[in-house]
Amino acid sequence: MKKYFKIVKDSNPSLRAKCEEVKEITPEIIDFVNEMHDYLVTSQDEEISKKYNIRAGVGLAAPQVGRNIRALVVYFEEEENGETKVIDHRLINPKIILESVKEVYLSGGEGCLSVDDIHEGYVYRHNKIQVKAFNALTMKEEVITARGYEAIVLQHEIDHLSGILYYDHIDKKNPFLQKEDAIRL
Repeated sequence: MKKYFKIVKDSNPSLRAKCEEVKEITPEIIDFVNEMHDYLVTSQDEEISKKYNIRAGVGLAAPQVGRNIRALVVYFEEEENGETKVIDHRLINPKIILESVKEVYLSGGEGCLSVDDIHEGYVYRHNKIQVKAFNALTMKEEVITARGYEAIVLQHEIDHLSGILYYDHIDKKNPFLQKEDAIRL
């Protein structure tokens, strides 16, 4: 593993702070985002995650590794029509510019590398979103359209940039409230 990050836990007040926009995209910022990406990919390797005692993740936001800037990474593989599709985002200054009315949620609930305690309940998110951001992979400004699980992960990480944690979305009175029109994943 190239870089080992200490994950900031939800007990740390810095996770509740709003992150600063990146004013200038420097080589140092690109390197930092790529190091976050490498950490995330490495965390998914069972052998390495056991060796370094790290939890596997599919997304990581800069405040989770101690930098309160608007940057995040997402990496996972999913099956689509019998083929493996790689979802790989390395985003700087991401902003949701469009969101569907239709909602989606994970039947098993969400989790987070920064949260050790179990917070049971459904987190409803928009099923389809468009995100405008500078992509550190392609080195240009882009608009990404995401649906379903990819949209959930992106919204979870973008929330981190505003100091919001997934369990803030869980209905306190009825954590397993099932909305009729929402898509269950």
